[in-house]
Amino acid sequence: MKLPLPGRVRVLERGWLSSNNILFLEGSRATLIDSGYVGEAAQTLERVREALAGRQLQRIINTHSHSDHIGGNAALQRAFGCRITVPAGIAGAILAWDEDFLMLKPSGQRGERFRHDATVQAGDEFELAGLLWRALPAPGHDMEALVFYCESRRLLISGDALWRNGFGIQFAEVMGQAAGLAATRATLEAIGRLAVDVVIPGHGAPFAEFDDAMENAMKRVAAFEEDPSRMARNALKACFTFNLLELRRLRRDALAGYLSGIPFFRDVNARLLRRSPEALADWLLEDLVRARVVALHGEDIVPAQNAL
Repeated sequence: MKLPLPGRVRVLERGWLSSNNILFLEGSRATLIDSGYVGEAAQTLERVREALAGRQLQRIINTHSHSDHIGGNAALQRAFGCRITVPAGIAGAILAWDEDFLMLKPSGQRGERFRHDATVQAGDEFELAGLLWRALPAPGHDMEALVFYCESRRLLISGDALWRNGFGIQFAEVMGQAAGLAATRATLEAIGRLAVDVVIPGHGAPFAEFDDAMENAMKRVAAFEEDPSRMARNALKACFTFNLLELRRLRRDALAGYLSGIPFFRDVNARLLRRSPEALADWLLEDLVRARVVALHGEDIVPAQNAL
């Protein structure tokens, strides 16, 4: 089914390592929302340049601070000289390049420092491709995240606050830093009050099944509220699979040491699962192989085709 997206909106759907890139064509210029992961920056640049078809990329706007959404900012800024707008809540961390706040060091992921030129905060309105958009707060997966809503066309750019089948990792909650799960519930309740025909998520294809996605997301919140260890297991599996997409392969006998050396895995395990490094590695590998998310090639762990 062809979704009713405005003709000047292009969704460059990516895999799970890089967020979707959403391009708004504005005459001879364009604006991009989110820029993917640094490891795929060259691919991002190639795909954006092709979609621009000679237009000038004037601006990038980010939904939140995670590596798979801001990782192409620096490369695109070098190539096009574009301005970059970030959520107001992450501006200080971007300026200082605080790799702990940005979840780079804790998660074992990479980023490239960039310069931002402006901020956007909840309640701000702005025009993209002739449409009026409003920034709305979306704490939970990232406590400073925003989503962007176009009321006239009933469109929602949801980042990682809502996917077709769930939402992003509950980093703050499983690390004990903030009441992220309660924030996720409140964010979903607020999103659920919007009139939405099409959702453009941070990952996966745009979809029209808004009510179904909302129901699934709320069920997941309830399951996590009932069993925090389930939330922790989900977070560890998702984060490891993401990291493996960049690593491409990891020796099976190195898995326990790898997990112990990454603060996110080590700390979430200590806080909520309390397994030995070897037991954590055995459980993680067995579960991901059974789900066909990773595979074993000899003694190497590799991503499966349906990773994440």
